[in-house]
Amino acid sequence: MKCPACAAENKDAAKACKKCGRDFTAPPAWFPDAAWHLRTLGIIYACLIVFYFGVSAALARLPKPYNLRQIPIEMTPWLAPSGKTFLPEEQLKAPTRRADALPDR
Repeated sequence: MKCPACAAENKDAAKACKKCGRDFTAPPAWFPDAAWHLRTLGIIYACLIVFYFGVSAALARLPKPYNLRQIPIEMTPWLAPSGKTFLPEEQLKAPTRRADALPDR
């Protein structure tokens, strides 16, 4: 058996190299191969996708205004359709409270 460190010839049953003293009983170092990397990255990506959709579903269940998906035109008047850069004054006012609305806590 050749020593991997110094290439000295040793007996097959040797536990250490007679020249450099390297231990032959220690297991060789483990190096991940391509399959291990693919499996690990696949697990990471799958977890990220599940996390993303879980958070999206949880945020969709929040009460308004936290579950809004579109930006109100009052916040971005420069995005108004048909080239308008402002809204009429009556559209800029806050909506009035309805009588059947839930009371504040």
